[in-house]
This record gives sequence, C-alpha cells and structure tokens, in this order.
Amino acid sequence: MLKNNEKNLNFNGVFEEFNPGAPPPFNIADIRNAIPKHCWVKDPWKSMSYVVRDVVVVFALAAVAAYFNNWFLWPLYWIAQGTMFWALFVLGHDCGHGSFSDNPKLNNIVGHFLHSSILVPYHGWRISHRTHHQNHGHVENDESWHPLTETIYNSLDFMTKKLRFTFPFPLLAYPVYLWTRTPGKSGSHYHPDSDLFTSKEKNDVVTSTLCWSAMVVLLVEMSFFMGPIQVLKLYGVPYMIFVMWLDLVTYLHHHGHEEKLPWYRGEEWSYLRGGLTTLDRDYGLLNNIHHDIGTHVIHHLFPQIPHYHLIEATKAAKPVLGKYYREPKKSGPLPLYIFGIILNSLKKDHYVSDTGDVVYYQTDSKNL
Repeated sequence: MLKNNEKNLNFNGVFEEFNPGAPPPFNIADIRNAIPKHCWVKDPWKSMSYVVRDVVVVFALAAVAAYFNNWFLWPLYWIAQGTMFWALFVLGHDCGHGSFSDNPKLNNIVGHFLHSSILVPYHGWRISHRTHHQNHGHVENDESWHPLTETIYNSLDFMTKKLRFTFPFPLLAYPVYLWTRTPGKSGSHYHPDSDLFTSKEKNDVVTSTLCWSAMVVLLVEMSFFMGPIQVLKLYGVPYMIFVMWLDLVTYLHHHGHEEKLPWYRGEEWSYLRGGLTTLDRDYGLLNNIHHDIGTHVIHHLFPQIPHYHLIEATKAAKPVLGKYYREPKKSGPLPLYIFGIILNSLKKDHYVSDTGDVVYYQTDSKNL
C-alpha cells in the first residue's frame, strides 16, 4: 500500500508525492457505478434473520450466566454479552440509515426495539448520526469524534484533557455524548428542543426518549425482582462493554492511520472527500458478529447499502478508489492490535489549527 510520502508516476512521466488531501480524480458516480446493482437491494427477511440470531444469543448467554452464577464465568459472559449488545446496536444503526429495509415503519419499530434495549435513544441518535454522515470529515460540522480546534482545546481544563485523551476514559464517552454532545457543541439527544433537531423531528425525539425511559423503568423493576447486583452482572457490566466497543470502533473509523488523515473546511470540503477520510478496520472473528461494521468507507459514502453487501461493494469499488482506499491491517482471530492503534492515536491526535481549509491533527507535547 502506498504511503503519503511515496511517489507516483503521473501522466507526464514525472514522479509526484501522493497527497491524501487533494481532490480525487474520480467522482462519487464513478464509485456508485462500479458497485453491482444487487448490492443496493435490501432484504427485510434477511435483515430480520440477523435480529433473531442476535436476540436469541443475548437471551441464551444471560440464561447460562444466571444458571451457573459462577465468578469464573462472569467475566467471559460480560465480554461476550457486551459484544452482542454492540451487535444489536449495529443492526439498529442499519434501521436508522434505512438500509435494514425499504419500509420506514419496520425500520423504526425494529430500531426502537434494539436501541432502547441497550439504552440508546433511537431517533435522537439516528438524527445526529445522519448529521455525521452528511458532514463527515468537516472540522466544525461533523457530529461525532470530530477534531477540536486549537482554541477549543486550549480552553479545556487539564482534567478534561486528561480524560479525553487518556486510555480507557475516551471509551466511556458515549453516554456523556448522548446527554451533552462534545466540547464546542450543545444539546442533548433526549431533549426535543435541542438544536440537533428540527421542529418536525420533535415528536420522534419524544417517542425515543419515552422508549428509553421505559427500558430504565424495566431495569429498576428487575432490580427489585432479582436484586441490583444480579442486574448489574447481567446487564450493567455488559452495557459498559458495549459502550467501550462503540467508542473504540467509531473512533478507529476516523483516527489512527499510520499517516495523517485530512480534515476539511470551506470549499475544500465535499461529501466525497470527507467520506474518503474514513478507514476500514479488520476485527478478525468478530467481523461477522458485529455485522462487518469495520467495512466502513463504502458505508460512509453509501449508507443505504445493507451490511451484508458491504464487503462485495468494497471489493468492486477499490479499483476506482485507488490510493484513496487505505487497506486495513489484517487481524488475528481477536483484534488485539487495535489497542496499540488507539493508544498511539490518543498520544498524537489532539487538535487542528483554527485556520486553514485542509488541516491535520497536531500534538500537544507539553501537557499530555
């Protein structure tokens, strides 16, 4: 794979360095045309089969853990169940994009069922995630894991910086983000009057917040029925593992490449160029479990493609993408290598310049 500092022979026979921040020599229609037409087809029965599979596994794991109630098995259960909660999130994520089926009602019903079960406000998240996709790679307008400008970064107190850039605290950020968003932005995914939403979306947000609240009530009732410690073991710890998965995977889709990735402002930003700053990741045996969410570049450009077609669509698009597609590092059975990537990124990727339309992460070498 070519690195940023490798040189390429242009049409005039002159070697030039590859610039990842330069406009690509293709457009989004070129990529779309390279993807087989059947990759766009959504099969609701196939999508539902994944829901049934995951839900059955979730209940089976909980039943086995509760039956044996063995402290040797509990950690194994927590990791497995937290990973399955993450799988449920990915399916709900497909509902939010409309890649689950062509039926909006089915998407919303399944999305609410899946996301409410893991304490995610479905519509609130769906709308903010749509904003993320529509503005990916834009310094100010991107919604999640976007870079802090130097001014905002310098305005943070020392402890906030430490929590944001010291492992494992960033992997616990998602619940905080749902309530307060990120530094420099305001609003809540639970409040219909948040500036995340338009007036037409308020009723959707209220519905999702009520579903989320119903799940909280259910957990409280379960605590009275079986005891808070048992609920903590069966649900609370797996929920935190799920949160860590979500933060880890979404961070790595936009950070941690061995060469710097560009971020854009102004006229330099476009939907295509922003999408090309995303990264595919290989998660070994977990790829199938969490529905190939690591196949992320094509998903960002075309979120309407169902997850079970992403691998084939990516393979078809790679000849068009060329050097703008960054081949993911191959994982062993378990993706342990990703921890080295995020640790390195947290040490280096701190802020971007307040000015400039094509910028790269800079490092605060004094305070962190």
